[in-house]
Amino acid sequence: MTAVAELMDYADVVERFDPVLGLEVHVELSTKTKMFCGCVNEFGGEPNTKTCPTCLGLPGSLPVVNGKGVEGAIRIGLALNCEIAEWCRFARKNYFYPDQPKNFQTSQYDEPIAFNGYLDVTLDDGEVVRVEIERAHMEEDTGKSLHVGGATGRIHGADYSLLDYNRAGVPLIEIVTKPIEGTGARAPEVARAYVSALRDLLRALDVSDVRMDQGSLRCDANVSLMAKDATEFGTRTETKNVNSLRSVERAVRYEMTRQAAILAGGGSIRQETRHFQEADGTTSGGRVKETAEDYRYFPEPDLVPIAPSREWVEQLRATLPEMPSERRKRIQTEWSLSDEALRDLLNVGAVDLVAATVEAGASPDEARGWWVNTLAQEANSREVELADLPITPAQVAEVIGLVSSGELTNKLAKEVVQGVLAGEGSPREVVEKRGLKVVSDDSALLVAVDEALAAQPDVAEKIRGGKVAAAGAIVGAVMKATKGQADAKRVRELIIERVGS
Repeated sequence: MTAVAELMDYADVVERFDPVLGLEVHVELSTKTKMFCGCVNEFGGEPNTKTCPTCLGLPGSLPVVNGKGVEGAIRIGLALNCEIAEWCRFARKNYFYPDQPKNFQTSQYDEPIAFNGYLDVTLDDGEVVRVEIERAHMEEDTGKSLHVGGATGRIHGADYSLLDYNRAGVPLIEIVTKPIEGTGARAPEVARAYVSALRDLLRALDVSDVRMDQGSLRCDANVSLMAKDATEFGTRTETKNVNSLRSVERAVRYEMTRQAAILAGGGSIRQETRHFQEADGTTSGGRVKETAEDYRYFPEPDLVPIAPSREWVEQLRATLPEMPSERRKRIQTEWSLSDEALRDLLNVGAVDLVAATVEAGASPDEARGWWVNTLAQEANSREVELADLPITPAQVAEVIGLVSSGELTNKLAKEVVQGVLAGEGSPREVVEKRGLKVVSDDSALLVAVDEALAAQPDVAEKIRGGKVAAAGAIVGAVMKATKGQADAKRVRELIIERVGS
């Protein structure tokens, strides 16, 4: 049984230590084929059905570079304000592990295609932090190992392992930051905000589906601590393959409190990889972290160097879309949003969702109301990102349209949204299946009004006496009788007409 790690109170951590972060984000490109062969590049499928001699590393097979993969890498580099190499090449990263049958990964080492960039990141309160980018390099993804029989899903304690090479060879871009210093208590927040901003940028470029739940965007979080009077970085740990924004923040915070407790007790930090445990927000030790020398990098002899012409680079620069930060400024002006309202959208990750809902026909105010309030609460209760809810901007716009047309009340609309989230179909299909359409037939409403007035004659008398506010009790009775499917405004009008007649 694994011992529970000692932790230091977070306030004490930031009082005694300065955190230093290094974030490595791996993004799978959405090319049609893999990076060095013609196998289809798509998620899932029966194990080992999307393979060939090249991505299986069989003798005699030779790789060929995917041009679209190189194009995607350059566009990412440009969007991150990087310099693009005039000449670079691939290297072999050697290691012995069954997820890569060649026993090496085709990657880039000392000659990446993009380097020396930055990404400006906006925190919840509007503060902007510039994260320096060390490099963005091309490589191939590995296969997947499934360890069966153990309690943790890790190789230790497992009875046996299964291997699926469908993912082996998928185009991968690794984006590595320079050391991120000076963030203090906000280090976990900065880590989350950076990965979020990077995900938004990659989505805008349309180079990846950035599905963290499917592994097409993964973050390795490096964390070390320096004593306040120290001049050198501390020993780092690398928490591997963190696959949600919330988990990135939790992993950094946990490592800070764990490392601080060890250092304060006179211990030393082991340079190692660690695994994040979603269930309790802790990390557990993995293998000792290798150095570059351990991987025995050398140039890939089967691939020619890549020398993108300056003309091609500028052509690709011209294809870059409006960047998320620029788009937000434009949207703020067009929608007349205050800084606070924009921050609310940013904090729940709703800017692009609201924009897409507006593009689908809703008004900005109505779209904001649904995403920032109702749907954000739903995402919080499910502990998922807002964009991961099983409802699209087009469906939200459809719900808003049904309310605007009078076919739904706001209360009924919330029921429809719940039906969509439950997988019952489109908004109109949910309306039909659940029978939620507003009762707009005056004759049917009058029957309910007459019954409510007859049941509460004293209230009817008050209304006749001029106490119009008393009509609320009758409206409530009618709404109950119609299961909330009546238009409350029209019901009130009918009550006044009926009592006055």
